[in-house]
Amino acid sequence: MKAVIQRVRDAQVTVEGELTGAINHGILVYLGIGHDDNEQNLLWLCNKIVKLRIFTDEMGKMNKSLEDVNGSILVVSQFTLLANLKKGNRPSYNEAADPDMAEKLYDTSLRIFNELGYTVASGRFGAHMDVSYTNDGPVTLLLDA
Repeated sequence: MKAVIQRVRDAQVTVEGELTGAINHGILVYLGIGHDDNEQNLLWLCNKIVKLRIFTDEMGKMNKSLEDVNGSILVVSQFTLLANLKKGNRPSYNEAADPDMAEKLYDTSLRIFNELGYTVASGRFGAHMDVSYTNDGPVTLLLDA
C-alpha cells in the first residue's frame, strides 16, 4: 500500500465534469493498493496519515497535525502508484490489487478516516478523474505501508 500525501489549501476532483469531492484546508491522499495489502495495513496507514505533523505552527515549524488545524481529507484511488518501472518503458501493474479488492479497501479507507472524526471527500473508484489542488508549501510526502 502506498500513499502520496499533499498538504493543500484546497483540492477537488471531478468525473466527466461532475464534482465528486472537494475540500478546503487539509490533505490530498493518493492511495495505491497492492495485491498483498489488507485492512490491517490500511488501518495503520490511515492512523499514521492523520497524526503526521505537517502543518505549521505559530513559529513556522511543521508541528501540527490534521486534527490540530481542523483539516479535511480528499482521498483519490491511484493504482499507478504500484507501477514497476524497472524494465522497458511501459509500466507494469502486476503489484496492484485486483479492482474488486482495491475498491473494498479504498471504501474502507473513507470509512476509517470518517470514524476517526475527519471530514472526508473522495474521487470515484476506477473512473478517469480530473484532480486540481493548491499544494501548500509545497509539502508532498510518500508513505509505504
